[in-house]
Amino acid sequence: MRRFTFDTSGTGLTYETGDALGVRPVNSPALVEEWLEVTGIDRAAAVEVAGAGEIPFAEALLRHLDITRITPDLLRFVAERTRDDRELRQLLRPDNKDGLARWCWGRQAVDVAAEYAVRASAEEWAGVLKRLQPRLYSISSSPLVDPHRVSLTVSVVRYESLRGRPRAGVCGGFLADAEPDAPVPVFVQRSPHFRPPTDGSTPMVMVGPGTGVAPFIGFLQERRELGHTAPNWLFFGEQHRATDFYYEEELTKLREDGVLTRLDTAFSRDQRAKVYVQDRMREHGPELWHWLRDGARFYVCGDASRMARDVDKALRDIAVLHGGLSEAEAAAYVKQLAAEKRYVRDVY
Repeated sequence: MRRFTFDTSGTGLTYETGDALGVRPVNSPALVEEWLEVTGIDRAAAVEVAGAGEIPFAEALLRHLDITRITPDLLRFVAERTRDDRELRQLLRPDNKDGLARWCWGRQAVDVAAEYAVRASAEEWAGVLKRLQPRLYSISSSPLVDPHRVSLTVSVVRYESLRGRPRAGVCGGFLADAEPDAPVPVFVQRSPHFRPPTDGSTPMVMVGPGTGVAPFIGFLQERRELGHTAPNWLFFGEQHRATDFYYEEELTKLREDGVLTRLDTAFSRDQRAKVYVQDRMREHGPELWHWLRDGARFYVCGDASRMARDVDKALRDIAVLHGGLSEAEAAAYVKQLAAEKRYVRDVY
């Protein structure tokens, strides 16, 4: 994990705590060179890119096309240009999503082009590759601390491909490899639904495992700057305490200052039995139910596919076990919390 801070002085950019920052990355120049090598296409070959007009193929690969993601369109494109397409046809079957995900592990789009020795024109490649999209990150700071400093919490992924080539996530690699004073194109994505309580007496419970902790650093900074006295409780989880306790020093200081009332952590791989944030919620179910009954707002940030679903289930279980509700009543209670904007999620 890396924390990146941007100086927005003189740009007119403003944000509120809870907003996201969009980053417009460019692809790795080394990966662009690999694409040119694998495809055998002249870097100056002209291609038409929507919104950019006619530009050299190398420029399109660097700034405009998503040259990392393996898409079904790309696999169909490759299958049409190879003699032995049985494996690709099998991967593209609608009932083989798990098999496709396993096959894509450790591969990027250029690895597919190299593996099947695809020959196509620059225009054909430009037509099948998707547009390079901005990446959105929850802002991990409050403008009340410094309106011209915006911080992000980014997981920088690096690995070797199956062909032994170095790989990195598009935006994480772009930010990590940029020079300290390099300009970075950014924009603010407003999140009006995802804000810390405006009432200084409203308790706040936050569930933010991994980089999901990012916006809650900003939430806690804001409450400190505003002098809010309500209690704040954070559930944080990752794999290993020794290497993955993001913002440990800052959170410790917030606890010492009385801003962060409770901090419960779940480091899943530090013991034989895996422990997650939803397990910590259940462990402290009576206290958590008491906070909710006292009017606390409940926030979740992070992975939508599993974590957020498991946290939602834990919340309903706590309402049953400690609130004496039936399962149907617990589901209705959680739904009502969401309707009242007391249960708010920022998941992806």
